[in-house]
Amino acid sequence: MSTKRYLARNRLLPFLIVLGLFVYQYYLPDEQPVDHDITVAGNIVQQAYAAHRSGQWLETSGHVGRVLSDDNEGARHQRFILELDDGHTVMVAHNIDLAERIPVHKGLALAVRGRYEWNDRGGVIHWTHHDPDGRMQGGWVMLGNVRYQ
Repeated sequence: MSTKRYLARNRLLPFLIVLGLFVYQYYLPDEQPVDHDITVAGNIVQQAYAAHRSGQWLETSGHVGRVLSDDNEGARHQRFILELDDGHTVMVAHNIDLAERIPVHKGLALAVRGRYEWNDRGGVIHWTHHDPDGRMQGGWVMLGNVRYQ
């Protein structure tokens, strides 16, 4: 096949490649924004506690050490103490006005994403629910294959 015939038959190919790149760049939905304010690590709660940090988004997991009574002042919160693998304990305050109650009991393994607030008792993880205003990703509690948010 001559070069002239080859180019005549394949003029469409470069055009389709450019068109595909254009569509990919301008018309496909944007990726979800990355939450750069989140940290995931085995002992991140202990690190946040030691540094007296507050307002830090984090993910961790452990076992329920103790189920506390609900906090019914203002927005209602289900509360429990989470024992982490490194021995640190942290209270989880899960808003049950915005998310479903979690069927927790002592010894139950679960994972949590939320906002850590420092206190002298080990800290609190809250915002374990969706953001009702849709401004941020929010948090969750994962129990088995069920996500409570």
